[in-house]
Amino acid sequence: MALEARPLLWLALWTLAVPARSFGKDADGGWRRPGPWAPAAVTEEEHCTVERRADLSYAEFVQRYAFSRPVILQGLTDNSRFRDLCTRQRLLASFGDSVVRLSTANTYSYQKVDLPFEKYVEQMLHPQDPISMGNGAGSGVPFHWHGPGFSEVIYGRKRWFLYPPEKTPEFHPNKTTLAWLRDTYPALTPSARPLECTIQVW
Repeated sequence: MALEARPLLWLALWTLAVPARSFGKDADGGWRRPGPWAPAAVTEEEHCTVERRADLSYAEFVQRYAFSRPVILQGLTDNSRFRDLCTRQRLLASFGDSVVRLSTANTYSYQKVDLPFEKYVEQMLHPQDPISMGNGAGSGVPFHWHGPGFSEVIYGRKRWFLYPPEKTPEFHPNKTTLAWLRDTYPALTPSARPLECTIQVW
């Protein structure tokens, strides 16, 4: 039987400012920044509605998840070496002078800005205001279609909102993700709510 790829409409909202579990000293890789926004930039969901698996064979993954539903894979690999390479200090030392391109994800803005990675990290990674597109705590991307894919959280946390392709979420493409979370999400009926979960690593 051939498996069909089912795209998911998804949104990721992430934050590096809200405390989560700790892996010891410097476990945040130097990414968590002090400030008044730290305690509650984005609240946790009440209940993770995406299945978590720590014991999954390749065959079961392909048959049950790869083309039809999301799954959170836990503890399958040791990525400590990669985490060491992704600390704030190491990335700035290796790529601080490299130019990165920033753009907005809303419908009508095509502005692109090039700046050094160090400037992006030091000046742009700040908590997001609900009315402005940005990065750092509370930032995210608008809902969009996605086929099968993989995402890993190296530091911090990422909150996911996922809808199946047959459901269209209520959102305005020119409002920020944080504005959707604060203004629209609380009024959703249970049947209109997405699958959601926060994946976190510190």
